[in-house]
Amino acid sequence: MNAPRRWIAHLDMDAFYASVELLRYPELKGQPVVIGGGRRHQPELLPDGTRRFARLAGYAGRGVVTTATYAARDHGVHSGMGLMKAAVRAPEAVLLPTDFEQYRLYSRRFKAAVAELAPVIEDRGIDEIYIDLTDVPGAQEPLGHDPHGGVRALALEIKNNVRSATGLTCSIGVTPNKLLSKIASELDKPDGLALLTEADIATRIWPLPVRSINGIGPKAGARLMALGWKTIGDVAAQPRALLLEHFGRSYGAWLHEASHGRDDRLVVTHSEPVSMSRETTFERDLHAKRDRAELTTIFTRLAEQVAGDLQRKGYVGRTIGIKLRFDDFKTVTRDMTVETPTADASAIRLAAGLCLKRVDLSRRLRLLGVRVGTLQRAALLSSAPP
Repeated sequence: MNAPRRWIAHLDMDAFYASVELLRYPELKGQPVVIGGGRRHQPELLPDGTRRFARLAGYAGRGVVTTATYAARDHGVHSGMGLMKAAVRAPEAVLLPTDFEQYRLYSRRFKAAVAELAPVIEDRGIDEIYIDLTDVPGAQEPLGHDPHGGVRALALEIKNNVRSATGLTCSIGVTPNKLLSKIASELDKPDGLALLTEADIATRIWPLPVRSINGIGPKAGARLMALGWKTIGDVAAQPRALLLEHFGRSYGAWLHEASHGRDDRLVVTHSEPVSMSRETTFERDLHAKRDRAELTTIFTRLAEQVAGDLQRKGYVGRTIGIKLRFDDFKTVTRDMTVETPTADASAIRLAAGLCLKRVDLSRRLRLLGVRVGTLQRAALLSSAPP
C-alpha cells in the first residue's frame, strides 16, 4: 500500500491584533488603523455613545507599530515601523493601544477551534500554527474532479470553524511541507486558501522574491540580490556547489534544498520554552536618576508580569536577566543564576535589580526588559525527592 500523501498546513491569522480590535470597534472597519499606542491613546466614549479615536497625525514618541490593518498597509505602514514615521505616511490613521490580554484570549480560541478538527498542531506564536492534515479523516480523498478535494474541503472547514469561534479570518497554505506552506499562506491574503503540490513550485514559488522563504533574512537576501539572484527560481537554477561556495556548506546546502521546495521537518506538537520575558519601549527616553521613580515602577511591573506568565504556564527558572537599550541604540544584557528556581515576583525583581547594578546607567534608556531562563516545570520540582 502506498504511503498517504503528506499534507501540512500553515495557518496565519489576518492582521491579528488589528482584527481583534475591529471586533471591539466595528465602526473602524475598512479604515486605516494602527496598533501600537499607549494608554493615552485609549478611545474616548462621548456622551452621544460614539467614540473619539486618537490619530497618528502629530504623534511624538518612541512607539513602534505592532500591526496595522490592510487599509493602513496600503499607505506603506508595516509592523516594526516607528510610529512617527508611520504618522508621516498615514496621518489620518487611527491609533489604538495594544491589549495583549485580549489577543491571547483570541489566540486560545482560534487554536481550540482548529484542534476540534485537526489535533496535530505546532504552535508558532500568538497568531500562527502548523497543522498536520495527513491522517485527518477525509484528507486523502478526492472530491469530484478535484484529486485533492478532500484536503481542500478540510482546510475550508478549519477556516469556517475559526471564523465561527472568533469572528476573525485567517489564511491557510496547504502543501507537502512546512516551508512551502509558510510561503503559500501569504499568497492569497487576507482570508485566503492556497493549496500547492510539487507540480506548482515552478509556477507559484519560483517567481517569488528570495525573501519569501522563511530563513532568508535581510543579510542573506542582500547577498543573493548582489549576485543577481532576485527570485527563488534564480537560486534554484544555481548549481549546489556554487551555493556552497558563496554561503558555506550548511547554509548553502539549505538554500539549495529550500529553493527547490524540499523540507522534511515534522510538525512538533510540543516544545518546552527556553525562557520567558517582558520588555517595554518608553514613550520618551528615561534617565536612571532623574526618572528613577518612573523606572522603578516599570521595572517592578515587568518582574510581576514575567512572574505571572511563569505561574500561569507552570514554570520556574534559575537564570534572571535584564535587557537595556540606550538612546544610542546600544543594547546591553546582564543575568545571574539564583540557587533555587523561582516564579516569585519579588525574587525576580531582587535578582534583576542586582543585574541592573552591574550596568553603567549614565545614558538615557529607550527600552527595559526582564527575563527568566533555565526553565523547568514547577510540578516536577515539587515532586522531586528531597
